Amino acid sequence: MNKELKEIIDNSDNVVFFGGAGVSTESNIPDFRSDQGLYNAKSEYGKSPEDMISHSFYVRNTETFYKYYKKNLIHREAKPNKAHIALAELEAVGKVKAVITQNIDGLHQLAGSKEVYELHGSVLRNYCIKCGEFHDLEYIMNEDNCENGVPKCSKCGSIVKPDVVLYEEPLFESVINGAVSSIMSADTLIIGGTSLVVYPAAGLITYFKGKNLVLINKSKTPYDNKADLVINDSIGKVMGD
Repeated sequence: MNKELKEIIDNSDNVVFFGGAGVSTESNIPDFRSDQGLYNAKSEYGKSPEDMISHSFYVRNTETFYKYYKKNLIHREAKPNKAHIALAELEAVGKVKAVITQNIDGLHQLAGSKEVYELHGSVLRNYCIKCGEFHDLEYIMNEDNCENGVPKCSKCGSIVKPDVVLYEEPLFESVINGAVSSIMSADTLIIGGTSLVVYPAAGLITYFKGKNLVLINKSKTPYDNKADLVINDSIGKVMGD
């Protein structure tokens, strides 16, 4: 681990980590906004990724939505990387009190983190829009449970929707409240793998009143001048080893 970062963590009692897509790219999950990201990939449907994973598109074109969603947002082969593992280990020894993530892949929990606030939901959870029955990822990926690619509830036969925040949908209030509470009580906030340009998630930083703000990102962010420590490097390299 980076020497300066380790010293800050060693002298902290309540560390909160807030991470973005850069945390998962090292697990070979593409981000959204880089040159190789999802937003710059050519869509075979002639629409932008924002359109394809919007609430209105999901409602109007559910079959096409699921084709795109399963192909581009599901990465079942992905494994936790050094950053995920380091955070889980820091939680286990009582240093990290919460992880707040913009990612939907569930890799923090797979690495062992327990207190995780998923701002944009998770591909691992799926619910029937009618009766609320839970279905896991394997269920919705199994074509035997689908009609024209659209998963149907095993209990009532209605459409199953991912527990993911689509464009045009609000963030989950309970998750936002938990994230804000964690940040407000933290003495150290580590932000990693995010450019801090996407709101409302980026606005969470304004709730931090602690002593150490650490920014870890390969490129600069709008908040670098407010940080106590800025590290422009790979999150896995900085947190791991």
